[in-house]
Formats: sequence, C-alpha cells, structure tokens
Amino acid sequence: MNEDWYRWDGGDLILLLHIQPKARKDEISGPHGDRLKIRITAPPVDGKANKHLIKFLAESFDVPAARITLESGDSGRDKRVRIASPRQLPEIPGLFRPQ
Repeated sequence: MNEDWYRWDGGDLILLLHIQPKARKDEISGPHGDRLKIRITAPPVDGKANKHLIKFLAESFDVPAARITLESGDSGRDKRVRIASPRQLPEIPGLFRPQ
C-alpha cells in the first residue's frame, strides 16, 4: 500500500492532499494515488475551500487552526499541509483506526 501522502517532520505531520470541494459532506475519503483524498462541502471560491479545509483538519486532528499551515496548493486541488503536533490521528478509511 502506497503511503507517500504523509510524513513526520519532528512532531509535525506533513500531508499531501487531494481536495474535492462542493461535496455532500466533509470527510476523509482515503488514499487517492500518492495523496489523501478529502471531501469538503465548501465551494472553491475566494479561499472558502481552504479556510473550510483548515477548520476540518483542526477538528480531525484536535489542534487549533493556527497550528495548520497550507504549505502549497493554495489555488489547486492538490495541497501540502503541515499540522504542528497533532493531538489525535483520525480514522483513515482502509488504512487504520486510531486507538
């Protein structure tokens, strides 16, 4: 199984994501090639999808939104984000269920 979509940098988690905006619900869909697919309900207009993604990731990894940095992909579907010291790891369909 290809798990190139994440890596640890000290205590920070780096994720390579593929985002599907205007989805029916917010969810982590699972691996999508060399990225992790995340569906979000926000439209890709005026930065709304990026703001919504950061809020969703903050809730999923139990960190304040200020600890999430969009490192690349500001205007595209493929993004790289850094999560500083995540407090929890969410369930990733088909991969693992945190204890």
